[in-house]
Amino acid sequence: MFHRNDSDQKKKEQEEKEPFSLKKEIISWIQIIVAAVVIAFVLNTCIIANSYVPTGSMIPTIPLKTRVIGSRLSYLADEPERGDVVIFYYPDDPEQKTFYVKRVIGLPGETVTLKEGKVYINDSETPLEEPYLAEPVHPTEMYNNEDVNNAVYQVPEGCYFMMGDNRNHSLDARFWVNTYVPKDKIIAKVLFSYFPKLKLIE
Repeated sequence: MFHRNDSDQKKKEQEEKEPFSLKKEIISWIQIIVAAVVIAFVLNTCIIANSYVPTGSMIPTIPLKTRVIGSRLSYLADEPERGDVVIFYYPDDPEQKTFYVKRVIGLPGETVTLKEGKVYINDSETPLEEPYLAEPVHPTEMYNNEDVNNAVYQVPEGCYFMMGDNRNHSLDARFWVNTYVPKDKIIAKVLFSYFPKLKLIE
């Protein structure tokens, strides 16, 4: 049979007899809140990235006004791959306060040719298969007197060429002054959306 140690019994009785202390209760709650804030900060700065997609530029993959979670750890050892949906700093924002979410299309050193809205990699005769597109891409689209859907892009080493899935309504690399995204400006690989709907992002 188990017998409670007398010292343990006395300690328990003493704890039960201690009067309620508002000061101790407040300190306890402050400690819990501070710990939660620290944990959230570490998660959000080192492990995950939380981003909001306010437009329909990634429809149907990511609907309008959707919040997504990305992994900051994805590219510590690996390189971004074509087809990855990523969170990155908008290249034309000098203050680097604007996050964009797009899909990786062109990899470092590749030639990306857009011809009548289709994507060709390294002079391939076969266009890139893109089952994620919202709709057929307009064969031509003029911007600053240039047809952005019939153009050639040479991706620099260490950089990536990004485009949206809703290509007819996406402000992506075709329209940026700083066309390419350096790897160190890629924040995370998008894993899933959590609001308004939980969904894996592929």
